[in-house]
Amino acid sequence: MIDSEEYAVIRGNRQNIRMVGESESNPVILFLHGGPGVCDRHIILKYHASLARDFTLVCWDQRGSGKSYDKRIKKEPLSVEDYVLDAECVTDLLRERFGKEKIIVAGHSWGTVVGTLLTQRCPEKIAAYIGQGQFVDGPENERLSYEFCVAEAEKRGEKKALEILKKYPPDNGVYPCRKGMMTQRDCLTRYGGGDWKERAGIIKSLVLPVLRSKEYGLRWLGSYAAGASYLSGALWSQVVRNRFGETVKRMEMPVLITQGRHDYNTPSALAEAWFDALEAPRKEFVWFEDSAHSPDKEEPEKWEETVRSFCLSL
Repeated sequence: MIDSEEYAVIRGNRQNIRMVGESESNPVILFLHGGPGVCDRHIILKYHASLARDFTLVCWDQRGSGKSYDKRIKKEPLSVEDYVLDAECVTDLLRERFGKEKIIVAGHSWGTVVGTLLTQRCPEKIAAYIGQGQFVDGPENERLSYEFCVAEAEKRGEKKALEILKKYPPDNGVYPCRKGMMTQRDCLTRYGGGDWKERAGIIKSLVLPVLRSKEYGLRWLGSYAAGASYLSGALWSQVVRNRFGETVKRMEMPVLITQGRHDYNTPSALAEAWFDALEAPRKEFVWFEDSAHSPDKEEPEKWEETVRSFCLSL
């Protein structure tokens, strides 16, 4: 039985790793959370603990995130490449720990940026790639997401939100100020582009689940919030420079994309078009009709069975 939480020094930085499973002989799935800085172990282990019967689940709080947060992160130069290199180090740690030639990598949102780049960096170490809320093209991603929010605000007559949205539109994927970006993200969650079933603002959809979670709770809420707030600003301009339609046209391992039909955080139309053009030894795209950005939370039974079936068939 595996049920541990430990710290590892990853490229000079102390980072927290949570592992759950029934047998060290099972395949390993490394979950790459969203954000940057928005850890999701409380979601994975709440809804998908039964996956641990067949796989070793590894939830890693990335550099400066959640239980890996350290205020000294603000003095470090950060890049997307840092997170890809960290992910490769964690991959190597898990391969050695469990005696695996390859592991499965599952990314959500920002985690798909790290995960997709990781597949290009070290394909020989990755058994399969699973994307959820798949990021594809930064500028186009934000244009579509922003236009969705403007249209919905007009439809609902939300004058205050509409005024802020129109005052601070994204330019090439980057918002001119934090107020503009946070207003857009708050509208996105309330209008169903983030969560389809339970539509709420950022506090209810993001903060309260962390606060109520046994994986974090009140003790870690401050660190969680500080990391998420800082990293989104520190890394966003780099994140949206990625255009996988131009730079990632092939993956060397099986690929599964699980996409919510109503996702306007990472618009599903972009993910579908990229997937259709992608070359891979095996690929599968599964729609989740009652989900937006997080099918693992909105349709957990279907998502879990989709992932289990795909991974066990490798």
